[in-house]
Amino acid sequence: MTPRISSSMRRLAAGGLLMLAIGGCAVDRPVFTPPAARPTDAASEAWPRNAYLALAYHDVEDRDPDQRYLSVETRQLAEQFAWLDASGYIPVSVEQILRAGNGGPDLPARAVLLSFDDGYRSFYTRVFPLLRARGWPAVLAPVGAWLDAPQDHPVLFGDTPTARDRFLDWRQVREMSDSGLIEIAAHTYALHQGLAANPQGNLQPAAAARAYDPATGRYEDETVQRERLRRDIHRISARIRQVTGKAPRVWVWPYGEPGGVALALVRQAGYRMALKLDSGLASARRPFDTPRLLIANNPSIEGFARACQDMERPVRMRAAQVDLDAVYDPDPAQTERNLGRLVERIARLQISTVFLQAFADPRGDGRITSVYFPNRELPMRADLFNRAAWQLRTRAEVRVYAWMPVLGLALPTPPASVQAWTPPGREPDHAPGLRRLSPFDPETSRRVGGLYEDLARAAIFDGILFHDDAVLSDFEDAGPAALAAYRAAGLPADIGALRASPDTMRQWTRLKSRRLIALTDELAARVRAIRGPQIRTARNLFAGPILDPDQEAWFAQNLDDFLAAYDWVVPMAMPRMEHVPAGREAAWLDRLVDAVAARPTGLDKTVFEVQTLDWAAPGGARPVPADTVAGWLRRLQARGARHLAYYPDDFIKDRPAPDALRPAISNAWYPYP
Repeated sequence: MTPRISSSMRRLAAGGLLMLAIGGCAVDRPVFTPPAARPTDAASEAWPRNAYLALAYHDVEDRDPDQRYLSVETRQLAEQFAWLDASGYIPVSVEQILRAGNGGPDLPARAVLLSFDDGYRSFYTRVFPLLRARGWPAVLAPVGAWLDAPQDHPVLFGDTPTARDRFLDWRQVREMSDSGLIEIAAHTYALHQGLAANPQGNLQPAAAARAYDPATGRYEDETVQRERLRRDIHRISARIRQVTGKAPRVWVWPYGEPGGVALALVRQAGYRMALKLDSGLASARRPFDTPRLLIANNPSIEGFARACQDMERPVRMRAAQVDLDAVYDPDPAQTERNLGRLVERIARLQISTVFLQAFADPRGDGRITSVYFPNRELPMRADLFNRAAWQLRTRAEVRVYAWMPVLGLALPTPPASVQAWTPPGREPDHAPGLRRLSPFDPETSRRVGGLYEDLARAAIFDGILFHDDAVLSDFEDAGPAALAAYRAAGLPADIGALRASPDTMRQWTRLKSRRLIALTDELAARVRAIRGPQIRTARNLFAGPILDPDQEAWFAQNLDDFLAAYDWVVPMAMPRMEHVPAGREAAWLDRLVDAVAARPTGLDKTVFEVQTLDWAAPGGARPVPADTVAGWLRRLQARGARHLAYYPDDFIKDRPAPDALRPAISNAWYPYP
């Protein structure tokens, strides 16, 4: 397995943390929290201002609901509506949501948006009467091509020929639009289908993916993709306007999968909301990133109620960080077998997230010379990230974050590199070895940003994990671009002068920390422009600056900055990497959690990542026993940690042992960890 923590970064981390681990350790027992101070269940708390629950229905049938069409029984739907009413949920219209998001009247305390996708006739015959009886608004999102099909022609629903009379006609759509209760949304004209999106033949949503042509071995050109999407958006928009006399305002993603290229065109076309499928409450402040609960499998009223309440609860991240290097093999058949083992193991563990390596580092030296996706800057070791991410998302049902380097890229004709300063008359005593790009060179932003854009075009994923190479020591950066940036900020353009005064040293450290965050913000913005606003960010953080804030000078990392900048902070809670003495690991982990908990949002946004390999073991890296890993995870939870991860996952040898690991990390385990 390839160590994620590059060797020079480990050297940089180790020096100061050994003494921290030995001295001042916390008492070796969990914190006692009085009952009155314990958190209440989120489902019983007040919702954030202008938050609402969005529900995604499809077909409705009187009996034997067909799950090819995600049908629910009419009786069940009526019971669900009654439960919503009795439980204090108040259905709201798109107009109410848009006004609330633009400074108008707030939404009611437990607002719910009802939406029905695809355009089934049952909406007119079964749902609309129920809505009209209650005076409830709803969103109807038909697929244009399906409603335009001749009455004597079947509709091709995926690979299933479906009777035309299963779908609405436009006359019925007009009648319901005229009622004032039903908002007619766009569900594309003819993009509710899959297209081949990688060399391995995965079918992915046509509105969110680029087509791959196996005959030429090429992906769809971005200009061609944009024009394909533009034509479809124009066609469905014109059709709805022709039928209803109103321009559609709501875009509904087929299969619930957003795409940033299409979203930019949707916004240009005048749409004001976009609905996807995802967990969590929606917010009127983020109309183009609206999660909805998919109502499938004809749930009982108990299951429906539980699913609605689960949408109100914050996500508990349970993550594995995975080396794609371990999946890759020169033999494509062996690569597929390896990928199958990974997907099967992740599914068995029942975790929520995979941080998936998108770059290649087979030597484990942190110098990135190739990646696993087509791009303009580096050789492609294999076109593998797209396939692996899709298989994990659809078969293991996890979110996938693309794990990417920030500065440790060996670009051809590279921009300026980070330079270290050595005091006159002394030998270099800073950590050598890892050549990194200077974050102060504009060329770094441009070229690394281009690489991130290529990643966004190459695959569908949920977030980005920024690698631990985004650091600067207290001797860095001494390059010309960095010195010019210091001068522009009113600081001395000389490292010796910067280090000579505690005040200038502190200002210099803060400047570097902020620059690294600004760079990752730029990279995330370029990814979101292509993939969409749903992309979340996470960044690895060394333990040193958490336990001793003065160590920000050694790393240019600051916990408070990270909590403000990223959706998730991922500190390396790795006792053996930090040379914590045997028997002190639990107390060291306690101190780490306590330091995070001292921040108001700390525990809500921090994913504590433990190690499953001991890279510092005599004779080379060796696995940490599964019981030890599980013990660390339990200890973190006992101290108050809410989100957990581990690295690496050895899916080839099935380590750590699932029977030991799963009870300590899976959200699906009972009792809840």
